[in-house]
Amino acid sequence: MGSPIWAFADSSGHAPGMDLVGFKVEASDGAIGKIDKHSEDVDRSYVVVDTGPWIFGRRVMIPAGLITRVELQEEAVHLSCTRQQVKDSPDFGSGQTDDDVAAIRMIETHYSHPHM
Repeated sequence: MGSPIWAFADSSGHAPGMDLVGFKVEASDGAIGKIDKHSEDVDRSYVVVDTGPWIFGRRVMIPAGLITRVELQEEAVHLSCTRQQVKDSPDFGSGQTDDDVAAIRMIETHYSHPHM
């Protein structure tokens, strides 16, 4: 892995140790849900978003590199991708773990090459 897509950008406002669980998540064109889990692993930082009623019962993994801004007071995270990109992303089901290499590669490919 180790792709830049898996690292928080310095300009995002994220600081190591921040607890993002429960923060609202905004795609570039609207809300998509709330953060259910996040990781700050060196080579694979990400958030898992519960899409709630928008895409009922679906959880998606969003690589940290897509986070453009963290707003602490509003408890919101803003993404560079669209709602449709999130909707079309591979599912990150409750039984999956971040050790599932095939799932991680599919997610990386989806967000790195949105035209595919």
